[in-house]
Amino acid sequence: MTDLASRIAENLARVQTRIADAARASGRQADQVQLVAVTKYVGDEEVRALAAAECRDFGESRPQQLWQKAEQLADVDCRWHQIGHLQRNKVARTLPLIDLLHSVDSERLLRAVDEAAAGLGRRVPVLLEVNISGEAAKHGLAPEEIAPLLPAAASLAHIEVRGLMAMAHLAGGREQARIDFAQLRELRDCLQADCPEGVALGELSMGMSDDFDLAIREGATIVRVGSALYEGLPR
Repeated sequence: MTDLASRIAENLARVQTRIADAARASGRQADQVQLVAVTKYVGDEEVRALAAAECRDFGESRPQQLWQKAEQLADVDCRWHQIGHLQRNKVARTLPLIDLLHSVDSERLLRAVDEAAAGLGRRVPVLLEVNISGEAAKHGLAPEEIAPLLPAAASLAHIEVRGLMAMAHLAGGREQARIDFAQLRELRDCLQADCPEGVALGELSMGMSDDFDLAIREGATIVRVGSALYEGLPR
C-alpha cells in the first residue's frame, strides 16, 4: 500500500468512527448514515484509494468535474452524487452518471430533471436544497418555498423526492451549525405531516468535515465529507 493510500485509509477509518459514535448518540446505527466523500479538490489517485478502502459514494460540486472523474474512473465500483448547483443546460449530461442529485433548488430545475429522466427511461432520486441559513451567497429554496413545491414534485413521473439538503452558515462555528441542522430537521418533520403521496422526506443531507458529527446528532442520514478524508496529504 502506498503512503497516500495508507493515510487515506486511516483518515476514512477515523471519519467512520466519528460517524458511528454520533449515530449511537442519536439512537441509530452507523449504517443508517451514508458517507459521501467529496472529491472537489483531489484527483483520481485519492478517489481510487478511498474506493480501495471500501468507500463507495463520491460527491462533486461542479458538473464538469463530475463528468471528467466519472469517465476517468469508469472502472471503479462507485456511485456519484451531484452535490453542488446544477444548471438546467447541464442536466442531460449529468443524470446518467449520478445515483442522487442533492441540489434541486427551483421548480424549473425539477421539471428539467423530470424531462431528461423521461428520456433516460428512469426515475431520478433527488433532494430539495434548502437555504436554511438565508445567506444570499448560497443557492437553495427558502424554507417557506418547500411546501408549495411538493405537489408539483409529486406530479412528475420521473422524479423521486427523497428528502432535503442544506449547508450550515458560513460563519458562526459549530453551535450555529447545530442550530441550522436542527432547523432543517424540524422543517422536514413539519412537512412530513402533510406530505403528498409519492414524495418521501426521509433523507437529510447535511454536515461536512467540521460538523458532520453534530449533523448526525440532529438527524442527518447523509453527510458530505471532504477535507477530513485528506488530512496529512501533500497539497
